[in-house]
Amino acid sequence: MLSPGGGLLWLGLVLGSVGSAALGSSATDALNVLLIIVDDLRPSLGCYGDKLIRSPNMDQLASRSLLFQNAFAQQAVCAPSRVSLLTGRRPDTTRLYDFNSYWRAHSGNFSTIPQYFKENGYVTMSVGKVFHPGVSSNHSDDSPYSWSVPPYHPSSEKYENTKTCRGPDGELHANLLCPVDVADVPEGTLPDKQSTEQAIRLLGKMKTSASPFFLAVGYHKPHIPFRYPKEFQKLYPLENITLAPDPQVPAGLPPVAYNPWMDIRQREDVQALNLSVPYGPIPADFQRKIRQSYFACVSYLDTQVGHLLSALDDLQLASSTIVALTSDHGRQAGDLVELLSLFPTLAGLAGLPVPPRCPIPSFHVELCGEGRNLLKHFQVRDSEEDLYIRGNPRELVAYSQYPRPADSPQWNSDKPSLKDIKVMGYSIRTVDYRYTVWVGFNPREFLANFSDVHAGELYFVASDPWQDHNMYNDSQGGALPRSLTP
Repeated sequence: MLSPGGGLLWLGLVLGSVGSAALGSSATDALNVLLIIVDDLRPSLGCYGDKLIRSPNMDQLASRSLLFQNAFAQQAVCAPSRVSLLTGRRPDTTRLYDFNSYWRAHSGNFSTIPQYFKENGYVTMSVGKVFHPGVSSNHSDDSPYSWSVPPYHPSSEKYENTKTCRGPDGELHANLLCPVDVADVPEGTLPDKQSTEQAIRLLGKMKTSASPFFLAVGYHKPHIPFRYPKEFQKLYPLENITLAPDPQVPAGLPPVAYNPWMDIRQREDVQALNLSVPYGPIPADFQRKIRQSYFACVSYLDTQVGHLLSALDDLQLASSTIVALTSDHGRQAGDLVELLSLFPTLAGLAGLPVPPRCPIPSFHVELCGEGRNLLKHFQVRDSEEDLYIRGNPRELVAYSQYPRPADSPQWNSDKPSLKDIKVMGYSIRTVDYRYTVWVGFNPREFLANFSDVHAGELYFVASDPWQDHNMYNDSQGGALPRSLTP
């Protein structure tokens, strides 16, 4: 099934002055912003009820933050997701569905979150993987538009996909599972450790600055490969690792919706399993090892977040800094929100004018947003009121999409290039159901044909939380809900 990535969106309140700040602030009392973006983090955290995961630092942040349980990415691939999140525009507006175009040249000169803060007097800084590097951010992390100083990338990130994993044979491999002795890897460090150290250095410099700061820190883990300090593996003995609760491919899943995880198959240790393509199951013992290493990566990442937040406290910056932690995509964890909402909400919390909602179309508009402003949720967070108290929960909808090159799984189904996209899956999630329709797509015109339906999915949340029973063919001929039609 199409499972649009559910990001973790914490607009963390480690301060007590958001209410007054949102009513207007002067240059001398403007709030700083620390935005932490974690790559491929799913809600496998203690604050989401996972009893196995050791994530004390993110759990502590969540305990003094507004924690969203159902925050959805607009496309669950790094570059499209991050461009969407940072511009506040949907992939059909940025026209980025792969890694191979820069939105300012390809679609429109859309402003970004850091650019907006920079234009409002903030010193904006980027550390690690914030934008996806490469063509999609103009090989510059969108500099100079978004950043006041050149973005920082850790020198050791170039080794992430190289042969640095010591296998059982004693040789080095490019594996999926890659616990390492940090002293033995090139440069004697790892990218996320370097990013934390650089971010702390920048915080130290900004302590005496007369200007407010916007610091974005992007962590690589727990993105594959699972390359992490080996001591974290000891936190998760294999005998304590269970298999995923719902590992089977649902009988009613249309082939176009299946992800054959080709990226994982390219890793040497996975290749050695000689799995059949596309549906071949992974052996149970290797499944446990995958889950063990993912959990270890999360705990490793949690220590980095802990160091960063401790520095914020030690430098006495916490009381004047908004902290937001989000994933670019992961799996859904209920408050229905979209990652698009980050832009207007951060602006509102910082006391800046909230960018207007975008008209349709909005390719000609540089500054506008397609996401809802979530500021009202912060205004009631200290009461017993439900987050939905100011609106009807059945009016809340999250939209996501995902491209495919064909109706059946093939080698490039995970990440098709724009020219190869033949089908686009559009999904809406409400409090009651998830509805997905796979329709024909013209990549030259960026046009979805909703009259050309290739497949559909309909799952009811209450009775089918794991989305195993596709009711699409049982529903009134598969008619589209009006909220999804163009």
